Amino acid sequence: MSRSLRALPKAHLHLHFTGSMRITTLRELADKHGLRLPHALLEDWPPRLRATDERGWFRFQRLYDAARACVRDEADMRRIVREAAEDDAAEGSRWLEIQVDPTSYAPFVGGITPAIEIVLDEAQSASRDTGAQVGVIVAASRIRHPLDARTLARLAGQYAGDGAGTVVGFGLSNDERRGDTAEFGKAFHIAAKAGLASVPHAGELLGPSHVRDALDHLTPDRLGHGVRSAEDPAVLDALVRRGITLEVCPASNVALGVYDELSEVPLRQLVDAGASIALGADDPLLFGSRLLAQYESARADHGLTDEELAELARSSIRGSQAPDAVRTGLLADVDAWLSQET
Repeated sequence: MSRSLRALPKAHLHLHFTGSMRITTLRELADKHGLRLPHALLEDWPPRLRATDERGWFRFQRLYDAARACVRDEADMRRIVREAAEDDAAEGSRWLEIQVDPTSYAPFVGGITPAIEIVLDEAQSASRDTGAQVGVIVAASRIRHPLDARTLARLAGQYAGDGAGTVVGFGLSNDERRGDTAEFGKAFHIAAKAGLASVPHAGELLGPSHVRDALDHLTPDRLGHGVRSAEDPAVLDALVRRGITLEVCPASNVALGVYDELSEVPLRQLVDAGASIALGADDPLLFGSRLLAQYESARADHGLTDEELAELARSSIRGSQAPDAVRTGLLADVDAWLSQET
């Protein structure tokens, strides 16, 4: 008998706001606002995706945009945050960092400032009620102008903190093939001066050279994905030496066509190289798989032992922006989980 992975205390560091939605919630919001959803978000869910070419990415983005369009008021936004916390708590996640671009919701609530304040307020409330404490990452988009990223970095800095209900990091998401990474460096400098962690996406759709660009220009504390660093020993060694945590999202990698099977995700290679890894669910709404399933895949598809799974959980906690006291308590709880008889 193996130990319960649901009971394993862990942190969840890679979860997008819209993509965190339950499929049932999305359908209810569509009905609420009189909107029609694509077939792939109705009878044919989860959708069949592949984003390794432009056509595939367009389909993925179209579905994501259709879901985002259903979030149209403060109540919708609060519901998403609370349900994300509830779902994480149910899977053993005690600390969640949810990533949001407030630009997308600003038109419905009076601007980017009210949008981020709604998310932060509900994050604080959900942290009290659910058992999962929630920090917020403000993320810029690669498909918008770098000046927009600077605006978001300044906004994020105004709410910087080190506990639940505060902004704890600054990210950069969307299609890695778009935009010039170096041009976003100023935004990350602004965020770093405010005390925010640097958590850009890199190294999923593009390979090790894209990881190197992020290392050179964005001074990351973590990398969203980073899994393709396994293709270049020098890049992987640089990540290990600098102690940069990789937010590895196996279900995302397979759904988007980076790898054909979960067993092909180079998790074992990354573990054996000494990389710090935090498993993440990315966008459960489109990939049909939440955080617990990523740990189950690590056990079933890669043969990780309970000791190794406990170390993944520790890495997620150490790589988080949780307050020191929270991290210390969670690490002790992981040790207690591992000490249980099977």
